[in-house]
This record gives sequence, C-alpha cells and structure tokens, in this order.
Amino acid sequence: MDLWTPYVDPHRDLVWPVRLDPRGVRGPTRGQARGRAWRRCARGWYVPASVDPDDVEQRILEQAVRVVGTEGALSGWAALRWRGAAYFDGHRPDGSLAPVDLLRLGGGASLPPGPARFSGAQLAPTETELVRGVPCATVERSLFDVMRFAGSVRQAVVAADMVSAAGLLSIAGLAEFVSHKHAWEGVPQTREAVALASDDSRSPQESWLRLCWLLDAELPPPVCNQPVFDLEGRLLGYPDLLEPTLGVVGEYDGAHHLRTAQRAQDLAREDRMRAAGLEYFSVVGGELRHRDRVAQRMRDTWRRARRRTTEERGWTLEPPPWWGQRRSA
Repeated sequence: MDLWTPYVDPHRDLVWPVRLDPRGVRGPTRGQARGRAWRRCARGWYVPASVDPDDVEQRILEQAVRVVGTEGALSGWAALRWRGAAYFDGHRPDGSLAPVDLLRLGGGASLPPGPARFSGAQLAPTETELVRGVPCATVERSLFDVMRFAGSVRQAVVAADMVSAAGLLSIAGLAEFVSHKHAWEGVPQTREAVALASDDSRSPQESWLRLCWLLDAELPPPVCNQPVFDLEGRLLGYPDLLEPTLGVVGEYDGAHHLRTAQRAQDLAREDRMRAAGLEYFSVVGGELRHRDRVAQRMRDTWRRARRRTTEERGWTLEPPPWWGQRRSA
C-alpha cells in the first residue's frame, strides 16, 4: 500500500476452467478429475491443480464461469477488480476472503455462502456488459452493491474514491446512478457516502485522512492533490489535503516516506510550503486508528493558520503561464 497505484492491468494469462470431457481433450475425464492433477473450482468446472487459487483475478474467473452463458453477471468487488480497480483485492476489512458476488437478471433466490455468493437482488439488462469474456454488472451497479453493504459510511466512501482513482467512473456519474435507486437495502448509507466521496483521492489512506478531517475534526472541505505554487510561479507540491482559504496542508506519510531519499524530499517540500506561509501537519502509518488524536492535530494546525495575516500568504492555487503550456505539450 506504500507504493500503491489505483489501477492494475487485469489483462494477464489466466486459466479458464473447463468442463468434464469423456475424451479428455477439452477437459479432464471423470477419472482424471478425481486425481491430483485437477482441482474443482465450481460445480462442474475444473482447473489444473497447479493453478494458483489465491491469485485474485484467477479466483474471480473460477467463480465467474457460473454465469458465463447464463442470464447473470459478476458484481461487487470482483467486477470492479476484473476491470482493474486495485483496491478491491478480495479481502474483507478483517483480512478474511470475501465471496465473489454474482447476480441473475430479474433477481432470484440467494444461495448459501461459499466461494461465490448469488444475490437475490434484481439486475436490469441495462446494468450488464461483457468484460474480457465475463458478463459483469456495470461499474456503477457493482460499486453500488459494494457501498450499500459496506461496514460503515467511511468504508463506502473509500470504495467510491478508489473506483474513481482507477479511472472507472466519476463521482458525479455515481451520484446520478444512485439518485434513481429507491427503497433498496443500504441506499441511505450509499447516498451519505456519495456526498463525501472525491474524484481527487489517490490512495485509501488519503481518503481515510480526508474523512478524519471532515467527520472528526469537523473542518471545512479540503481540496486534494492539487498543485500549489509560490508567488513567483514555482511548484511547491501536490498536498494530499489543502484547505484553500487559510492554507492548512495535511499529508499522509506511509512507510516508504521513511526511507532516506524519500524522507529528504518530504522534508524539503515541507520547508518550501512552510516558507510560503502554509501551515503543515503529517500523519504516519497506523495513526489513523487513533482518530481523536489526529483530529486534534488537525484543529491545532487550523488554529495556527488562523493567526497568520494575509501578508504572510506566499502561495497560490492559480497556476503560472508555464503550467498550462507544460500540460498542453
């Protein structure tokens, strides 16, 4: 998570499960399937025993075959990961494996928990599409299913942020989709989370930091990952969080920030920002478990920023002329 990127390329060599074949050509014979060379991954489907069952995309594929060629679709975290959203690694917050969520067109009876979980929720034909050979619920529907059953509003916000960070949708598009969902289980939580979500977060920890700022410290909404310049047009950096009125900067420093070269860069950036009149705080890995403590640090930094005069402001969000030229090059 320290060198985390929100998108992973899902286009890798995966092993598609196969049915039994009496001739042993397109799949194992019944006798071969009972041997050590094959592993049953779903009812009636097999893969060679050498295939890694813990690879997240392989695990998704092994359960998705249940709906290939049927009126059903992959949904939830698995459909998002199948499209490349890195945050959705198939684990619950407690570290246990989450089942692969599957839907049927028009709904249907739920099945007992297992490697895959069929939901009885309805799925409209307009909410499905084929992705790399697997029928999937649309991004909006898949994320909607994740958010409404998330363990908390904050978990739902982080999920939305990370789908946006992966480039799969915009929060505005998600809000439009959710606005048409009424009387669904979990929709109040989803709507609350959408109102807190952002297109500009770049990691889960940045999202958790922003939520602590908003919900625990109760400070005005910040901007995220926006370029900040000094008054001579030099780039100061891209703060994780920036309150654009008083100039409060918040940074999350993961473990890689403690390495010598990166730490030196971080300190130099902090010095530049402080010299330009920005008030600065940072949070290191593990501290967000103590939200009250972090929120107090945020409020203390806010109070220091309020004591600064406008003459001390040596920073701006207004980009210099060279910035537009560089971005258009």
